[in-house]
Amino acid sequence: MASIPPDEARPAKNRLKVAVMGAGAVGCYYGGMLARAGHEVVLIARPQHAQAIARDGLRLQATTFDEQVRLAASTEPGAAQGAQLVLFCVKSLDTESAGALLRPHLAPDALVLSLQNGVDNAERLRSVLPRHAVAAAVVYVATEMAGPGHVRHHGRGELVIEPVHSASLSGEAVAQALIAAGVPTEISPNVRGALWAKLILNCAYNAVSAITQLPYGKAVAGEGIADVMRDVVAECQAVASAEGVQVAGDVDAAIRKIAETMPGQLSSTAQDLARGKRSEIDYLNGLIVRRGEALGVATPANRVLWALVKLMEARRT
Repeated sequence: MASIPPDEARPAKNRLKVAVMGAGAVGCYYGGMLARAGHEVVLIARPQHAQAIARDGLRLQATTFDEQVRLAASTEPGAAQGAQLVLFCVKSLDTESAGALLRPHLAPDALVLSLQNGVDNAERLRSVLPRHAVAAAVVYVATEMAGPGHVRHHGRGELVIEPVHSASLSGEAVAQALIAAGVPTEISPNVRGALWAKLILNCAYNAVSAITQLPYGKAVAGEGIADVMRDVVAECQAVASAEGVQVAGDVDAAIRKIAETMPGQLSSTAQDLARGKRSEIDYLNGLIVRRGEALGVATPANRVLWALVKLMEARRT
């Protein structure tokens, strides 16, 4: 396993000061990639991860390399002081509370990028951080925390972000830094549609993987599962249409691509249940159920998956 020296020894062009709020698997991956490219990064994480990273660096085990990346880590939101860019990676159920903890420490010109599941996190975060630039991002990456301070990357990694700029940093500059760090990134004027496309993927896969505790490739091969997923997707599309959302891309092709490109990946919902943690199911299938009720759209397949995951949460948490 190679070791990457501190980022001071490998300065990036237009070096950014970056904080990652809620550095779990997703935050550690993107923060690690930026640090590996020479940006000044601090990960704000749970104690076991922060302690391991502060001591040994972050083990970033990607599909093409396995390196120990040296970067800062803390358990305190105050570590975001002075950051130009904040990658906001907390669970959807913690958006407002984590945003409130972060608010006193944000620089006035900081740009906050929401790298979260669900479709309304950036909007909710703006209500907590009304004086700061907040942008939504759509995340397509398969990662897991394999141990304290150890993130394992299973595939993909691209981001889609909405046009935004703070007083000192533009979305274009952020995209360029991410691309230079090896993260495929695009800026899209239809991030709402892209968020809904990702939501539909999550609704199709996450609960099924969680209930079965199987990775995507094995779960979709189960008898009748393809039909269940088809029903879930049709309901999601009906709700999106009733919402007036133009869902981005070819959803059916994207559904197939997930199983092909991430066959060994357990969903984040499955990982949460396995660890006895609350999941984001209320912001995935649960959101479809709530919006369907409000809009008069029936969502029985999503309701069954949401209810079963909630039962499993109650048993394990």
